[in-house]
Amino acid sequence: MHEIASRHVMLAAECTLAMTGSTIFPDEVVRLNIMEGMSLLRAWREFKKLTQAEVAAKAGISQPALAQMERNKTNPRKDTLRKLAKALGVEVEQLTV
Repeated sequence: MHEIASRHVMLAAECTLAMTGSTIFPDEVVRLNIMEGMSLLRAWREFKKLTQAEVAAKAGISQPALAQMERNKTNPRKDTLRKLAKALGVEVEQLTV
């Protein structure tokens, strides 16, 4: 069973890379997004070992707003996505695929 799950993650990573060109996603981010069903925003935050409060403060937004974005309850504006990407040290494309 573990082998099947590992193959699934590998295939998901290949598909993600193919869809985004040269944008790179660490295996753990892909696993959290595909296998755990997390949003890319939350997967990156957890991968970077940051709290919602830390990311929200760096991005200049409230922690509750970030929590809603992580649950896909709201669609952030382009400017907010840029701020979140900068706070996480990633490219905007890595949050929106």
